Amino acid sequence: MSKLIVTLLLFVFITNCSLDKKSGIWTEKKNVKEYQKDKIQELFKNEIALENELNPEIKINLSSNPINKSFVNNLSNNNQRINFDGNLKTISRFNFSKIDQFNQFEPEIIFEKNNVIFFENKGAIFKFNDSSKLIWKKNYYSKSEKKLKPVLFFANNNNVLIVADSIAKYYALNINTGELLWTKNHSAPFNSQLKIYQDKFFVIDNKNTLRCFSIKNGSEIWNFKSEEHIIKSPKKLSLVISKDQVFFNNSLGDITSVNIDNGDLLWQVPTLSSLDIESKAFLKTSDLILANQSIFFSNNQNDFFSLDSNTGSLNWQQKINSNLRPTFIEDFVFTVSMNGFLVIIDNSSGNIIRITDIFKNFKKKKRSKIYPVGFVVGSNNIYLTTSNGKLMIIDIATGRTKSILKIDNDKISRPFVLNQNLYIIKENSIIKLN
Repeated sequence: MSKLIVTLLLFVFITNCSLDKKSGIWTEKKNVKEYQKDKIQELFKNEIALENELNPEIKINLSSNPINKSFVNNLSNNNQRINFDGNLKTISRFNFSKIDQFNQFEPEIIFEKNNVIFFENKGAIFKFNDSSKLIWKKNYYSKSEKKLKPVLFFANNNNVLIVADSIAKYYALNINTGELLWTKNHSAPFNSQLKIYQDKFFVIDNKNTLRCFSIKNGSEIWNFKSEEHIIKSPKKLSLVISKDQVFFNNSLGDITSVNIDNGDLLWQVPTLSSLDIESKAFLKTSDLILANQSIFFSNNQNDFFSLDSNTGSLNWQQKINSNLRPTFIEDFVFTVSMNGFLVIIDNSSGNIIRITDIFKNFKKKKRSKIYPVGFVVGSNNIYLTTSNGKLMIIDIATGRTKSILKIDNDKISRPFVLNQNLYIIKENSIIKLN
């Protein structure tokens, strides 16, 4: 379908619109050359999206020490190089009732100390420890609310678990006992990451409004309204926090920075043309990450950006088609394109160092139907999940795929890591590999 036809259909649509298995059951375990800048071939900004390997002979050797607990209260979204080198020899599952909208909302696991927190189809929240023992399970939804099958988004500190959902409700629990502390109803559903900073928490509703609430009682402290779009994006929105700023994206592709204390606008950068209706209707932007005083993100419109976090000015831009969360390590930026190429960028110059085809082992007919879901960078390997239920183990140094594990037949989430366990979510279970 041509862009003209799609645009006309969208215009007609807009002008005619009015405003299982049981929980807590684990299955039994089952066995399952150095970078040199003078070797870089520069790619210019006016090129089409990258579709070929580049400098595949270059080796990337990381010197920084891997970090622990990269997924615990991470305000920057940058998972960095994780202290994980699991042998992935055993696999077990924690089963729950199927989440119907799993693929649309991209829910995430929350870690608290060595414990895991997640939810199931009718809004029940459960917490289990690293021995797979259930600590508590709570459900604070009415019978009518359960029928709506809410999707939940979490954030936590040492004492409180904050929950916001897809049916316009938000509330707080005692993270140790699961007991309800307070609950509120909102005017619009939520579909974003949720972050806690000091005595406040931050979340974006589907009207593209960033909300700042009090952890103590859920009262609103301030809000910032960005431009609203009549067509709601299915992609979860993202936000990151620095000491005095909150950065977030909206469904129109705008990146905004506001003062963390009062919500005053510091800067805003549009990333799509205001007239590009088709692009905005189908836009999917990656999670934002904050590192080295820069905001990094990409989208499915063939753009990867680095913005100065203080001013919003463009550091550099590359033509990479990806809606996956990137990773910043040392002075390298790692990402994976939607057609299966691992791309490593030199942050100082914005030049691409290496591109390797990590999907080359998939048959041509199958490859066109497979896309990457998410990845993490471990001590020696990159762990990437795919839409057809595979976990790929990729060597950091060479960019070559070492092995591919079949986890499931359907789509699985991006990997999450705690200690020496790797967790993956699917619509009716949490899968643990170690």
